[in-house]
This record gives sequence, C-alpha cells and structure tokens, in this order.
Amino acid sequence: MYVHLPWCEKKCPYCDFNSHPLRQVLPEEAYVKALLQDLEITALQAGGRALCSVFFGGGTPSLFSAQSVAAVLESTHKLIGLADKAEITLEANPGSANAKRFAAYRDAGVNRLSLGLQSFSDPQLKALGRIHDEDQSRQAVMAARDAGFEQINIDLMHGLPGQSTSAAAHDIESAIAFSPEHLSLYQLTIEPNTRFAAEPPPLPDEETCWQIRCTLEERAAGAGFERYEVSAFSRPVNRCRHNLNYWEFGDYIGIGAGAHAKITDRHGVRRYAREKHPHRYIETAVAGKLLPEIHPVTGSELAFEFVLNALRLKEGFSVALFEQRTGLSWHCLSSAFEQAKDRGLLNITNHQVCATTLGYRFLDDLVGLFLPTPA
Repeated sequence: MYVHLPWCEKKCPYCDFNSHPLRQVLPEEAYVKALLQDLEITALQAGGRALCSVFFGGGTPSLFSAQSVAAVLESTHKLIGLADKAEITLEANPGSANAKRFAAYRDAGVNRLSLGLQSFSDPQLKALGRIHDEDQSRQAVMAARDAGFEQINIDLMHGLPGQSTSAAAHDIESAIAFSPEHLSLYQLTIEPNTRFAAEPPPLPDEETCWQIRCTLEERAAGAGFERYEVSAFSRPVNRCRHNLNYWEFGDYIGIGAGAHAKITDRHGVRRYAREKHPHRYIETAVAGKLLPEIHPVTGSELAFEFVLNALRLKEGFSVALFEQRTGLSWHCLSSAFEQAKDRGLLNITNHQVCATTLGYRFLDDLVGLFLPTPA
C-alpha cells in the first residue's frame, strides 16, 4: 500500500510529483482523518490479502508526526492486515531530521527510512533548489542510525547542472561511507510543467551522463551493492520489496490525494485513482464521497504496462510471471520480442526475458518496441 502525504516545505524546480508547498499551517489532523476514511473504502480492494509493504511517500512525509503515522498503521493493521515482517518505509528529508523524531517513527512501526539527500555537494544542492546543505545530509544519516534504523535507503541524483564525473563519484563515495542498505541513484530529467522545464539548467551532455552512470555502478559494485533495477542498488538481501512489487506488476492499493491502485480480481486488471488536489481530497472524504475513478486495463495496453515495468529489472522477468500477472499468452508479444532480439536489445533464455547491456542502456528504445499499435 502506498500512502501519499502531499505537502513539502518548498517545491523543487525539477519535481513533477503531486506535491504542494506549505503556504499555511499543515492541515495534518484533517488529512489524517481523510486517510482513515479512505482506508475503510480501500480495505475492500485488498480482497482479504494482507499487505507485504506500506510506503509513506510525498511530498515530505516527515513533516507529519509519528502519531499520525502510527494512526494510519494501526488502522491498516485492523482493517486490512500486515504480513509478518512487512516492510514499512517512510521518506524523510534532511531538514526534518533528528534522532528523537526518527526514533518516534520507528516506535510507530516504520522499519525502513528513505532519505532524500540528492547530493553531498552544497553547490549542487543549491542548483537543485534543495533547502538543506551537505552537513544536514550527513546528520540525517547519522540520526537515522542513532534512532535504531537497520534499513536505510539514500536517494542521490546525478546528471546535475554542471556535474562532472568526479563530482558524482564524490557523492556516491560519501553515501557508501555510511554503509546504507540501499541506494537509489536517479538521473535528473527535465519534466514538463516544472520550473526547470521553463528555465532549463545547463546539464552534462549524453556522453558525460553515461560516464557518470558507469562510474556510479562501478563504485557501488565495488562496495558490495548489486544493481537490480535501473536506479536501485542494494546489499544482497536488502532489495526494496515495495518497489519490486511495482516492477513485477503486482497488485497494490493506495490512499491519499492522487494515490493510485492496481487490483486484479474476477473483473480482470483495473486501476483506481483518488482525487488529486489535497484540499479537494479532504472535502470529498468529509462528504463521504471518496469514490475512485476506475480504469480497466486490457489487451495490448496490459502487455505493454507489464513490459514497461518488468524490463526495468536487471534480471528481467519469466514468461510464467508475464502470463500469471496479465492473463495473456506471451506469444502475443512474439513479434516485438523478435525485433528486440534482432537489434541486440533483448535476451530470451530458458523462458527468462531480460535486456542486454545495450538494451539496458537504451531502455526507452527497447520498451518502445512494445507500444500498443493504434487501432
């Protein structure tokens, strides 16, 4: 289950998420009440299945109190159920970091922290419009350890304005020095409707970005991190179960403003979406009108969505998983598979499908071969 907490202190110029800078007091109590009402409706979608993971994302979830997080988790356990040793992740930013606050989240039931550091360089953080500095980044990781967290993810971005390969190497070496269990290494992309789209910063060229990517992977591998997805690196037993479920096209539910769900039932595969604007979301919850938009996913669209997610995984996917999660025969994609193989982008061995090294570098081109043909 994904829980969306949409407010942040300041909107970053690269961010296209459903996040909203605080312009007044955080409406925490009203929003949590809406979440709890949402849970009562969403619980029906779970179909009696316990949750293997819960992910509090945003926005900046660490703006919310541990008491609010505990209230959501307690209701989740009561209405849906949590599997034994369920992974409970909360995203946190350095500006809201201290050991006492983190310990309170841990006591509330959170067992994994995802720290949005982005860089250990003050000039790069300034270029990204972040409100914290390098020292606060380091303090955040130490505070998480002091609070007793044994599962920590560090988010870093690369391909930053004016960034060199050596600067990117400094960032990942700084992160590795803290011995996190997981690293998320995202390349900065310019998304529509962001400030960077209107005022593009000077980014490294494609070849420099590729050199940076190779350097990051090399340094991560040398420190014992396995790249198991395009942007995800972990110790052997510390893969993010929540995100793996997305990439393997598993079912999930979501609560909060703009939250999405994907459910497989007797009607097939269907997607649900909540009201996007947080204040309208609260209003609809208060009025008892939290009815989601429902979108069936069928045919070639279903096959494409599976491939779009599963080919992000380094190990790819099995034919059996494709057929299980989509209800389709894998032969419906045989033409695209053959094109991808002929171009050296895809391997199919013992009914296991995965991108080649070339295909992984040009993943958008590979996935594009599976786009549904217009009727």
